[in-house]
Amino acid sequence: MIMSTVSETPVLDTLAAMTLDSLERCGLPPDTLILTRIAALAASEAPPISYAAHIDPATRASLTAGQVQDVLVAIAPIVGTARVALAAGNIFEALGMAIAVSEGEGGL
Repeated sequence: MIMSTVSETPVLDTLAAMTLDSLERCGLPPDTLILTRIAALAASEAPPISYAAHIDPATRASLTAGQVQDVLVAIAPIVGTARVALAAGNIFEALGMAIAVSEGEGGL
């Protein structure tokens, strides 16, 4: 029997559930997992909201801005400078969104 729940954010809820399932099935340490996901987001030209979804897990994994920068530097020769520059801008925008939400300015 499939049970459905009514939600005001069904898409975000589905993405969150998929992410949680992935985290539970992955054997990588939390910091390595998040850095790997950031590299994949950069390679796929992900939008800022995709990075925003990883801010809390990155914080919980005690990642630093330097580590994220190191990942972008490491993948630049593979994915290209345009994608890395786009990723850096999208990460910056995602952080701005997270700050606005935490300060009660709306946003997500």
